[in-house]
Amino acid sequence: MKAAVLLKKGKIEIQEKEVPTPASGEVLVKVKACGICGTDQHIFHGHPGSADVVTPIVLGHELSGEVAAVGDRVPFFKLGDRVTIDPNIYCGTCEYCRQGRRHLCDHLEAIGVTRDGGMAEYVVVPAENCYLLPDSLTYEEGALVEPLGCVIHGIEQIKIWPGASVCIIGGGFIGQIMLQLVKMYGASPVIVSEPDESKHQTLLDFQADFVINPLKKDLKQTIAGGVDIVIECVGRQETMEQAVALAKKGGQILLFGVSSPHVKIQVSPYEVFSKELVIRGSFINPNTHPMAISLIEKGKVKVQPLISHYFTLQDIPKIMPKYGELKVTKGILKFE
Repeated sequence: MKAAVLLKKGKIEIQEKEVPTPASGEVLVKVKACGICGTDQHIFHGHPGSADVVTPIVLGHELSGEVAAVGDRVPFFKLGDRVTIDPNIYCGTCEYCRQGRRHLCDHLEAIGVTRDGGMAEYVVVPAENCYLLPDSLTYEEGALVEPLGCVIHGIEQIKIWPGASVCIIGGGFIGQIMLQLVKMYGASPVIVSEPDESKHQTLLDFQADFVINPLKKDLKQTIAGGVDIVIECVGRQETMEQAVALAKKGGQILLFGVSSPHVKIQVSPYEVFSKELVIRGSFINPNTHPMAISLIEKGKVKVQPLISHYFTLQDIPKIMPKYGELKVTKGILKFE
C-alpha cells in the first residue's frame, strides 16, 4: 500500500508499506476519506498533537472507510462495513479513566498521532473505535464526524439557552460548525468575527445574525455591552484576550481554538472576579461519535458544504508545507 509518512519536522514522503494485519480486537480499514486538520499541521511543523508524536508516523485522525479484514474477537463488524473512526485510545486504568473522564487519560494514544493514521490506503484500528456509517452519509461526511464530535464536546462545556447572545471568534471550518450548533440551541443573536470576507456569505447562509470583519470594525465597540457567551475558535493570543473582553457580566468563555503551547495571554483576575466570568477549555471528543453521526444523518448539521478542497495521497508532500497559503476551509484526502 501507499502511505504519506511524516519522517521528521516539515518532511512527508509517499512510501510503499506492507498492508498491516489486524490483531485480536482490531479491524483493517480501507481508507476512503481523511480530513486534514489543524492538528496535522501543528504536528507537521513540530508542535504537539493531542499526544506525544514520535516519527516516522502516518498522520490523519479524521477518517472513514470500509472494513477490509477483521481480527479475532471482533463480533460486531464484517467485511464491507462502512465505518467512521474515533481516533482516541484510552488506557482504561489511570485515575482519569476510572473517574469517567477518559479523554484526560494519562496514557492517551490516537490514530494518526501516536499510531499510523488515515493518510494511507489502509489502517489498523481497534474495533471499539469504529462506528457504522449510515448508507445515507458519504465517506467525506464520515471523516468529518470526528471534528463535529470535538465541537459537540466543546458545546457541552458551556450552558446555552434560547435567546443567549453569542459571539464566535473565527468563521472557518470549526466556527461554521459551532455556528450551526449554537443556532440549533436557539441562541440569538449570534455574531461571527471573521476577517476573510469570502467566508461571510456561508456564515450568513448558516443563519449568523451578524458577520463582522474585525480588521474593519472594532468588535468591542460594535458589540456594545458584550455577549453572554464567547466561543474562541482561533487559538491566537489577541483573539483569546478579546474573548475575555467581549464577555458581559456573568458571561461564559469557551477557549476552543488550539494555540501553540508557548502562547500566553494576559487576563485581569479582577475582571474575571468582578464580571463573575466562567472560562472553559475543551479537549478532544469523548463519547460524542454517535451524536455527531445522528446530527449529520438528520441534517441538523451540514459538513459536506464546508469542504473547500479535495486532495489525493500524492498531493500531501506538496500541500502540507504551504497549507496555510491555500485558504482551505476544510481539505479532504479522497481515495478511489
